[in-house]
Amino acid sequence: MSSPGPPQSNPARAPSLVAIGNFDGVHRGHQALLGRAAAEARALGLEPLALTFHPHPREVLGQTKRAPLTSIERKVALLRRLGLGVEVEPFTLELSRLSPTEFAERVLVQRLSARVVLVGENFRFGRDRAGDLAELERLGARLGFQARAEPLVADAEGPFSSTRARAAVERGDLPAAERCLGRPHSTVGTVVAGDGRGRTIGVPTANLADVVELLPPYGVYACLVDRETAPGEGVALARGVANIGVRPTVAAGFAVEVHLLDFEGDLYGARLRVHWVARLREERRFESLEALTAQIREDMRRARDVLAERAPEPAARGAWA
Repeated sequence: MSSPGPPQSNPARAPSLVAIGNFDGVHRGHQALLGRAAAEARALGLEPLALTFHPHPREVLGQTKRAPLTSIERKVALLRRLGLGVEVEPFTLELSRLSPTEFAERVLVQRLSARVVLVGENFRFGRDRAGDLAELERLGARLGFQARAEPLVADAEGPFSSTRARAAVERGDLPAAERCLGRPHSTVGTVVAGDGRGRTIGVPTANLADVVELLPPYGVYACLVDRETAPGEGVALARGVANIGVRPTVAAGFAVEVHLLDFEGDLYGARLRVHWVARLREERRFESLEALTAQIREDMRRARDVLAERAPEPAARGAWA
């Protein structure tokens, strides 16, 4: 009795080149890998695909949860800008229990019709992270796809990585984060009603709720603000100055609030993406509301100087970045 042959590709799907990764931040290393992947796919007549996972495996497997550099919506939008289709694989306990062979057969071959599979140098997959590149290459030889790892891309500061970008954001070094990401780090939130105190001193702010992406430390920042027009995409709205913190002068509690320079209008309910460009100062308590107001005016002046040369990124289709 003959043994069954290899699993068949999905007949409804064009043969594909699949780049696999979490791609948090879609940093310059990711961009280089995926740009090469898209070009190679076109040359081979394959569909270029980025395969990513949501939620992050650490959340499903009970590890410490942490804020992402990019929400899943933002990640998908950034990946699509690079010329790839995006497949978001729901990461479930069931998926985590697939053996390397089962993952390759069910996801890569039967669903995505993979002919070429690209991964990072430290790629692991399958139950208990049992599969490595050598295993993927063996499976590819049997199942009909070529597998290889792409080398890390680096600059003078070292390899580009999500860890490097995260560390820069967490210490408030936003230029370093931008060098790694290739654009300012950003977060999105929904404008909600605040206490209106900013308006009484002539500096109205948009208070942002439901922020899931990683925030820089407490402090005051020069920023660029988009109004979201679709998940992960937007249009440039204004330059701005933002505060993250507990507002100690007025004991108003934690907030992420942004004053939009040279803008007037009602933004309640809007989704705003804040691109964090530079940290202007730490948050601190002032002796009076008048002293706070004077400092805010100085923050606004400095923010204008920092942001003066910034322009919307052409690849962002009307957004700042």
